[in-house]
Amino acid sequence: MKLPESWSPAIEKYRAAWSRLDARERTGVLAAAAAVFLLIFVMLLVNPALKTLREAPARLAQLDSQLAQMQSLAAEAKRLQQLPAVNPAQAAEALQAATAYLGPDAKLQLQGDRATLSFQSLSGEQIGTWLAEVRSAARARPVEAQLQQGPRGYGGSIVLALASGNPS
Repeated sequence: MKLPESWSPAIEKYRAAWSRLDARERTGVLAAAAAVFLLIFVMLLVNPALKTLREAPARLAQLDSQLAQMQSLAAEAKRLQQLPAVNPAQAAEALQAATAYLGPDAKLQLQGDRATLSFQSLSGEQIGTWLAEVRSAARARPVEAQLQQGPRGYGGSIVLALASGNPS
């Protein structure tokens, strides 16, 4: 490898300084340079690899948990697809029954193949339970949600698409 000509004076200066050092000083300078090189090598190459090895078991456990959850959701989706279709009257009845458990803070409006739940002061658990119930009993799926968190829980609305008598 050819070095640029502009570096020649600096290289000659360092060669002269090197030649003025005795053997013990040269050994010290080489040892210090080796220590710096080793430190840089460890910081840039070894530490990231060790960090990855340390974090790998926790990351794998997290990914396994996510995979199990996704497989569970896929199995539930298959199960729901295999269920017979629910007629609109049964779907409306199931939606109203599920909404009745939410209490007076929840109102359900049915309009064709859509249902809108408006609510105030519900917990996240109540909303999740209601969604699971209407998904399985009425074959309804959420298509839009507007939630606001307040001091006493969530308020807002959820729009559901109702199955039109055909399994989806």
